[in-house]
Amino acid sequence: MGILLLLIVTAASLALWEPLIAEAPAAPAYKPQDVRIARDKFGVPHIFGKTDADVAYGVAYAHAEDDFATLQEVLAMTRGRAGAMLGEDGAKVDYAAALLDVRATTARDWPRLPADVKVLFTAYAAGLNRYADKHPGEVRLSGLFPVTGEDVVAGFVLRSPFFFGLDSVLGSLVEGKPLNREGGPALDATGKIVPRADTPVGSDPASNGSNAMAVAPARSTDGATRLVSNSHQPWTGGVAWYELVVHSEEGWDFAGANFPGSPYPFLGHNKYLGWTNTVNRPDLIDVYELVLNENGDQYRYDGAWRPLEEKRVWLKVKFGPFVLPIPRSIYRSVHGPVVKNEKGAFAIRYAGIDQSAMVTQYYRLNKAKDFTEWRAAMAGQGVPATNFIYADARGNIGLFYNAMFPDRPDGFNWRGVLPGDTSAALWTKTLPFDRAPALVNPRSGYVMNANNTPWVAAGPGDELDAAAFSPLLGVEDDMTNRATRLIDLFEASGQIDEARLKAIKYDTAYAKTGYAKSWMDRLLALNVKNDPALVDAQNLLRRWDWNLDGKGKGDALALMVLRPANGSHYQRRAGPDPRTVLAETVTHLQTHFGGLDPKLGTVLRLRHGEGAYRIDLPLDGGNDTVRASTLWDAEPDGRLKVRHGDSFIMFMTWDKQGRVRSESIQPFGSATTRPESPHYNDQAPLFVRHQVKPVLFDPAALKASGARFYRP
Repeated sequence: MGILLLLIVTAASLALWEPLIAEAPAAPAYKPQDVRIARDKFGVPHIFGKTDADVAYGVAYAHAEDDFATLQEVLAMTRGRAGAMLGEDGAKVDYAAALLDVRATTARDWPRLPADVKVLFTAYAAGLNRYADKHPGEVRLSGLFPVTGEDVVAGFVLRSPFFFGLDSVLGSLVEGKPLNREGGPALDATGKIVPRADTPVGSDPASNGSNAMAVAPARSTDGATRLVSNSHQPWTGGVAWYELVVHSEEGWDFAGANFPGSPYPFLGHNKYLGWTNTVNRPDLIDVYELVLNENGDQYRYDGAWRPLEEKRVWLKVKFGPFVLPIPRSIYRSVHGPVVKNEKGAFAIRYAGIDQSAMVTQYYRLNKAKDFTEWRAAMAGQGVPATNFIYADARGNIGLFYNAMFPDRPDGFNWRGVLPGDTSAALWTKTLPFDRAPALVNPRSGYVMNANNTPWVAAGPGDELDAAAFSPLLGVEDDMTNRATRLIDLFEASGQIDEARLKAIKYDTAYAKTGYAKSWMDRLLALNVKNDPALVDAQNLLRRWDWNLDGKGKGDALALMVLRPANGSHYQRRAGPDPRTVLAETVTHLQTHFGGLDPKLGTVLRLRHGEGAYRIDLPLDGGNDTVRASTLWDAEPDGRLKVRHGDSFIMFMTWDKQGRVRSESIQPFGSATTRPESPHYNDQAPLFVRHQVKPVLFDPAALKASGARFYRP
């Protein structure tokens, strides 16, 4: 009986200890002056405030109404409590946050932030706390609230470097695998290229993507300036887009979208200008091999021994009803965070290390009124990476290959593992913004990017000269099918009207060039005469029209065999085995669809929800088409459920008089985790039909539409 009682007490203690030791900061002292939220026909929140901070308070509250569950996951990451909420996957994030010393960065930077930025983040945190206070039954983790503005900033510091591949480098080092670096192929410790493992059928090529395009007045049929935001993000989770419109009496007017945990949009437009982003892939991460002493507690640097900083952290990991403490050691050298594995000790240094300036830059971009102000905000260099594609009411367009390039000295193999015992290999500064590739107002009258090299952005004759930029920048030279298609379509289009631009954006074709052509040639060259099903598959692929529009024969087969090839191309891996890919695809189609040529829309599906809230609609496009259905999961019935691809889409237009209007669409709706909401899936039928809805940016138009206004 005593043992049973002890077990019960122990179990109860393990279930309760973590929230009891969690730090509970004081609630931020912010009381809004005047905040109103309006919901339009599609549930998109329009937030009105007397001050910008009031608007941020309303942004937090409105987003919590629609997706409080995901917001809490993001907040748990900033506190090192993701493992307590999400289990082992969350604990990996907590380890990364501890390794990068995110909280030390925010503790140091928070007092230095401009006063208006601090009050903006404080107000946003207060809005989250307000919702939590009013809805205690929805709180998923005891002691998570109240949150502070500093907590919210920590989320930016943690997530920013993952957009240029830091998660991949960390994972490779922790597991002792060859480094998978952006800007080039995988490398071993000597800088030698290491072939990656083949990519199996259905594997996740992790192709973070996006398309963006801008058209100048001289290229438009009506003299308008146009900008298309076509981001490719997961459709749910912590980096899924959330659409919103904001209006402040202090002059902040903006329509666009943000991620959970942000007080402002990351892309979209105000009255005067707009921008969107695509992932770029420069080499912004350097790895140093340390020389340790026998005890492993010192490293050699410039001929002397320095102590290797060590800190013990306890990861809180949820296992069933229990939260268990798991100890880990965190190391740091003068270079940055250090990972020990069987091969040695490796330090990491990356763009934007130990800084939070991105929170100020995004806010300044939101408030910019012309190209000069916008570019000044960009020159502040807070956002470590991502392309910016810009357009404005005065007809300017441009592509900016934004990156905080390390100021690397000559004399080292920066694509390999660097010596960690000399200060000569340690960079400490970032190159100024004007050293990054940029193309403004090209003669072609358009710019575009689809995760391709920035040297090609506006068609033949407007290429940037790669030789004018140092190879130490590590700029990628890849082309995607999407980029090739966009150039072809713009070059063939002459003057462009709104309808033509939308047709370009929804293009579903593959170019008969590059990796796709080479891969298809390999498939068709296979000797499969002893396998009738593979012979039939080859014949179907020979007749395929190279367009995943769902109208021709062989679309489903082509979709599935092309995906592994795109994955290896995008990740610069060794190509998969063509016979294996073809055979596994044929087996899948025959097993689930009784043949090799089901309709594409029968196979590729937009699915969301369960039971009465479930939606199940046909999709088109593929892994590397402009109309993107990028990543999917095979479901038990063999259908491919898309979870990543075309996400928030926005078409922006400034007419000859400089007046702005816009349209947008999302794959599901505004309330993606609220099945009972009418806005859980209400945009999906439009999304699959390539249709969009108006953005009611003008408050008068919003009010006339019958929008519902209320105060949080």
